[in-house]
Amino acid sequence: MDLDAYSSAHDAEWRRLDELSRRRRFDGRAADELIDGYQAGATQLSQITTAAGQAPQAARLSVLLSRARLRFTGAAADPVQAISHYATRAVPAALYGIRYLSLVVAMLFIAVGAAYATWVATNPDVVAAIGDYESLRVYAEQEFVGYYSASSEGVFATQVFTNNAWIAAQCVAFGITGLWPPFVLFQNAQGVGISAGIMAEFDRLDVFFLSILPHGQLELYAIFVAGAAGLRIFWAWVAPGARTRLQALAEDGRALFATVGGLVAALAVSGVIEGFVTRQEWPDVIRIGIGTIALAAFLWVQWGLGRRAALAGETGDLDPISRGARVVVAD
Repeated sequence: MDLDAYSSAHDAEWRRLDELSRRRRFDGRAADELIDGYQAGATQLSQITTAAGQAPQAARLSVLLSRARLRFTGAAADPVQAISHYATRAVPAALYGIRYLSLVVAMLFIAVGAAYATWVATNPDVVAAIGDYESLRVYAEQEFVGYYSASSEGVFATQVFTNNAWIAAQCVAFGITGLWPPFVLFQNAQGVGISAGIMAEFDRLDVFFLSILPHGQLELYAIFVAGAAGLRIFWAWVAPGARTRLQALAEDGRALFATVGGLVAALAVSGVIEGFVTRQEWPDVIRIGIGTIALAAFLWVQWGLGRRAALAGETGDLDPISRGARVVVAD
């Protein structure tokens, strides 16, 4: 696209839109013209950004459209439509943007957990250093499973959600440091691995997995996503690419709010499963199957809906008019 020619061809329309957006009073014809100009300008902005990215012409038109929209509506967008867009487009797109990083975090977490489990299970001296042998036996044979039924379903689900939300919140809130998410994830991988090693020492590793898999599939993956989201903010600060650091942090930070929405939903579901399903004496295939379906649904949102939203231009950020134009800088 020849931006100069395109701008010249539509310059009269944009000047008219600018004139109308500055008016204080409108008759019926002028109001219709403002709305028509706004709709045409939104299409033209999309064409410019698709062809040339954040060009100066896009910045100018974005400002005009923002001013025009404020003239013909002072009300917020339809809340139902806004919620639907957030849940079906913004959240999946934001999750899709960190899909590979989520998998990397998952693999590293599993590797650390497996290493600690193997170390504990194959070294009697390590087991002895952890605690009294009989106390560890009680833990493996009674307390590990009893933990899931120590409180009522609702209370336990709330406790679990609060604990997991705190872990995820730390990864997200302090992600910009680049150090805190790995530290939190390492601690949790270490704890899971040591528990697995103790259970293996007393031939209860099968109980370990049968107790964790119903809720743990979605719960752990949500924590992995939280770690990936925090690290993405860190990377936006360290390597912003063609953007300024401020732009990178602003764009990825706004998308982070969409990621948080997905995490809250995932952790709430995993908390319900842990509170109401894990403790049940149902066949293992049913309990684990429920957890697998929950994880599959989240992965579908991230990889399926997310890919569709990303192809439509969504990133989890605000729409182009609401977020304003980027500042064009030299590389």
